[in-house]
Amino acid sequence: MKLTLDQYAHIDSPIHHWNQQLKLIALGALIFAFAFVETLALLPIMVGITTIFFCLSRLPLSFLLSRLKYPGIFIAVVVLILPFISGKTVIWEWGGISIQQEGLLAVILIVTRFICILTMSLILFGTAPFISSIKAMRSLGLPSVLVDMTLLAYRYLELFGETLTTMQQSMKLRGFKVNRFSKRNLTLLASLIGTLLVRSYEQSQRVYQAMILRGYGYQLSNQQTGLRSALQQATPLMQFWFWFSCAIALSLIIAEILT
Repeated sequence: MKLTLDQYAHIDSPIHHWNQQLKLIALGALIFAFAFVETLALLPIMVGITTIFFCLSRLPLSFLLSRLKYPGIFIAVVVLILPFISGKTVIWEWGGISIQQEGLLAVILIVTRFICILTMSLILFGTAPFISSIKAMRSLGLPSVLVDMTLLAYRYLELFGETLTTMQQSMKLRGFKVNRFSKRNLTLLASLIGTLLVRSYEQSQRVYQAMILRGYGYQLSNQQTGLRSALQQATPLMQFWFWFSCAIALSLIIAEILT
């Protein structure tokens, strides 16, 4: 399993040249504003903003679609039942099955927010090397424990994915057929998951002990440049995009409150 969020970090685009500290704050504010929106009239604005930023980032559409695949399956399972169980205004009925207007509008709201938020997140972390995002988080004052957990989670999710792939290949070579539903297959899958969890726990213990032996937790200084320093180092164009994004985020929140 390869996350490779930063595989297109080398592309030449206005978003790629943006200071990562300012990008974290500005796009983070937009993501928060998107999550705050509950008015359907604001959804086209959200989609338009997301489309503009995605086009400016010049990320391939295939990159976005491949990252939407698995989270999209989870969201689809959750929202597909809403039109049938939520609301009182029936807009379509056949036999004992009916679709309610309120549930359908809720699906539109949830799906739109989900796509916009995930797209902005991919733009945020996909237009710069991941280690640059980690350094930007630390320089802005995010607690070092959270920053380190983010870095380790990103690194070892790929490692555990490779371990899982290796174990699955070994099982297939020994005659295991994943498409066959049986008690034996369920037992083997349970054993696979248990083995993976045990290996993951043991790996985390070894990593933690190695970090302690190398002095982890005894940091002498924590370099925090802060927002003011980042703005001073940024070009006028970067500053414009920063304040423009923050203004859009604030406008969406105010519009939602006043609606």
